[in-house]
Amino acid sequence: MAGAEFRAKVLPGQMGRDYKYPSELDLNYFLNQGFKTIRFPFRWERLQRTLGGPFDAEEVAQLDRVVRHVTGQGGYIILDPHNYARYNRQLIGSKEVPIAAFASFWAELAKRYSSNQRVIFGLMNEPFKIRAQDWRPAADAAIAAIRATGARNLILVPGTAWSGAHSWLKPRHGISNAEAFKTLSDPGNNIAFDIHQYLDEDYSGTKEACRAEDTGEKALEGITRWLRDNKHRAFLGEFAGGDNPVCLAALDRMLKYVKANADVWMGWTYWAAGAWWGNYKFSVHPSPKGPRPQMQLLQKHINPS
Repeated sequence: MAGAEFRAKVLPGQMGRDYKYPSELDLNYFLNQGFKTIRFPFRWERLQRTLGGPFDAEEVAQLDRVVRHVTGQGGYIILDPHNYARYNRQLIGSKEVPIAAFASFWAELAKRYSSNQRVIFGLMNEPFKIRAQDWRPAADAAIAAIRATGARNLILVPGTAWSGAHSWLKPRHGISNAEAFKTLSDPGNNIAFDIHQYLDEDYSGTKEACRAEDTGEKALEGITRWLRDNKHRAFLGEFAGGDNPVCLAALDRMLKYVKANADVWMGWTYWAAGAWWGNYKFSVHPSPKGPRPQMQLLQKHINPS
């Protein structure tokens, strides 16, 4: 449910003009369709205006409202700092944004929501241009900080290189995500990897056309074996396809693959809904003309006949 992370170049920006928290009406539309989980992106810099400082009262009130509404309706919500492993464009692990600041941020969030097991902690959206061996210590520190608060909530851990399934086993400027995270552990024994997979020719999620009808399932095959071999599990946190026969077939086949491998795949959230998308090619937000084709396909998988 996008919107609170919009206009990242305008920080902190003005709520209602530059970015938007979802309304209860928007949330209810998807919860009433049978979706069990809402992934909720927001900007770290808006919630915590100064690194290491207190949370902004107005932002945290909006976050509390969304969390309270989704979980009060029996849903789950994934908190998603949509920051690509950065704060004010500086990488986590740099002198400007030390790993300790990232861990402290997560400790504060965890303390706020630890009593609600329907809140899922998504550590970070799509780290990129950071080596897997450098991102791993940041993930470890955040997990440790969360567990030190007593929180037992599910934690979703991304890899680097945008956390793509298709590249999980491939080294990029060092070691692969597979090698860096093979030994990942959690004192609370409640983690999964946050994996993303788009279906266009370069897997970027920027184009409406898809490679082929089997692109998604083929992209998941390698990481699925790795998950099983290493006793890990994953959540397909972002994926999308355009409104055309090849993409719709590819989406269908990928979701069937996830269901067929439910021993290691916990579920999925599609990119994206949100009231401000307009004619965005991947949007499944309701339009005046009715459900979009991608939404009709998703409905078959959340409410199978």
